[in-house]
Amino acid sequence: MRIIAGQYRSRLLASPPGTSTRPTSDRLRETLFNIISPRIGGAQFIDLFAGTGAVGIEAISRGATHVYFAENSGPALKSLRANLTNLKISGGYAVEDRGVMPLLQRLSKAGTPVDVIYLDPPYLEEEAYTQTLGFLGSAANRSLLAPAALVIAEHATKSPFKLAERYGTLIRTRVYKQGDTSLSFYSPNHEIPAS
Repeated sequence: MRIIAGQYRSRLLASPPGTSTRPTSDRLRETLFNIISPRIGGAQFIDLFAGTGAVGIEAISRGATHVYFAENSGPALKSLRANLTNLKISGGYAVEDRGVMPLLQRLSKAGTPVDVIYLDPPYLEEEAYTQTLGFLGSAANRSLLAPAALVIAEHATKSPFKLAERYGTLIRTRVYKQGDTSLSFYSPNHEIPAS
């Protein structure tokens, strides 16, 4: 794995041994950032189920102002922290080692608006997708998403379950398929009345 572009371009990233962590491939990350590149400079970015941190570190490399990483697997956290240290990234990020919901709840309470949220749970964990996207689409958590925010979910193209077209105020606007992997893009509709 390597960083595709930006300040840390071509630098290698460590990954834990074994198959318990499935990093987003270089090819898919390149495609993702080609799509969202106009949004990255100066962005507040969240990398959920961060694993090695490859997606969030790519965002830092390309000029995101601040990246929040959420990961609670010991081996993945070790790789994530090693990657940040090896690249000498000393600021502009925070790591939440208790997982996704503690980070999202904290940011929602603080009213910290975020521009881009990327989530990449284990592909078979339907509840992780449903809970996370449901939380992000809840009318009670509107302050978490900037008005033009983008939420992107990485998932298996041939998943045994289908992601919904809508999670509360989040509406799916696009699906990009690349082989066995797909990206679903969601945007908040702030006009939908709270229910």
